[in-house]
Amino acid sequence: MNDLRFALRQLRNLPDLLSRGAHARSRHRHEHRYFQFNTGPFPARGLPFSEPERVVRIYGESKERDLKQMPSSVPKFWHYRDGQTVFSSIAADWGNGFIMTGSGEPIQLLGGNVTANYFELLGIHPILGRNFLPEEESKGDVVMVTENFWRKRFASDPTILGHNITLNGMPTTIIGVLPNLPISWFGRDSEIFANKPFEPSGITKDRLMRGVSFMRVTARLKPGVSVSQAQAAMPALFQSYKEQHPETADNTWSPYLVSAAEDVTGDLRPAFLTLLAAVSAVLLIACSNVANLLLVRFTGRKREIALRMALGAERRGIVRFIRFRKHAGQRDRRHDWIGFGALDGVGRSEIGWSKRSARKRSKTAIARAHFHAGAISHYWPAHGPLPGVAKLARRSGRWA
Repeated sequence: MNDLRFALRQLRNLPDLLSRGAHARSRHRHEHRYFQFNTGPFPARGLPFSEPERVVRIYGESKERDLKQMPSSVPKFWHYRDGQTVFSSIAADWGNGFIMTGSGEPIQLLGGNVTANYFELLGIHPILGRNFLPEEESKGDVVMVTENFWRKRFASDPTILGHNITLNGMPTTIIGVLPNLPISWFGRDSEIFANKPFEPSGITKDRLMRGVSFMRVTARLKPGVSVSQAQAAMPALFQSYKEQHPETADNTWSPYLVSAAEDVTGDLRPAFLTLLAAVSAVLLIACSNVANLLLVRFTGRKREIALRMALGAERRGIVRFIRFRKHAGQRDRRHDWIGFGALDGVGRSEIGWSKRSARKRSKTAIARAHFHAGAISHYWPAHGPLPGVAKLARRSGRWA
């Protein structure tokens, strides 16, 4: 209890030091939160897919023209889907916009067209309804909407399944509600996903079969197959595509694989590392500021510690006193300075000797106490232990 009383008194007398330490700690905390916010949910927690480490993108590249991340055409996607042996499933999508009419003012919506197995490949399951069926890739007009669309446009109506909406002038049936999707993968404000991925508007079937490229191909590796192993199998698959489709425009784009994590972060990884280094530097600055404050504080207590030694405190007690003050702030910021409780009434202090035993101390110790009288008057007010020490010294005749 003596230690606690002394700590509270010290806390009351050091508002500036506590406020500076709290400010440095708060600044580092804000920097850490800023880093987490700007790097987004992906670097910290990963994509919300089933086994995202097995999900890859298949892009094309033309080394002669220095082109990368080229999309795929419908013939190439079909060839990869039917001829590959390293993927458990392969799907495709492409971004699209929709105009919804029939409910007041026309509303522009963002989304895309996907193959029937797209969300199943990613491991995303609807919270209401079902996924697309394979036969719906070429017939029927059905869509899946996101949870945000469902809550905002339909007020979370549980009877939304089977509801007809008009998209781009075509009556379309809602068959499922998807959970909110990660922005890093689907983009911001994606709300509508439709079927018929091989029938883009404005492109004739003849042009489509000549290799017009607009689809992003996504695949899931078979269990036990690494990205490098799958990449090693792609040249043979691409060579057979070139032989079967020599007239297509994309038969010179060799395929390469990119993991889902790398595809999301892309060239931002160096920026993330730079930001991490900056936040670490701020942490070091905050730690150095607090360390300097503590160093200045303990430097100013040299006379106090010398007085404690003069009055009989053991070295072990002084070390314990300093360690208490060092680790107290880690336990509770309200008790940043937990003292030793020494000299509080002298007879009940942690130094381990009372007024009665003090009278039997050597005259040398009393003289040393007299030498450090200035330290006593500086560190303890009149209502503290000073009267006890002064009275003790006067009784010995050593204190004027």
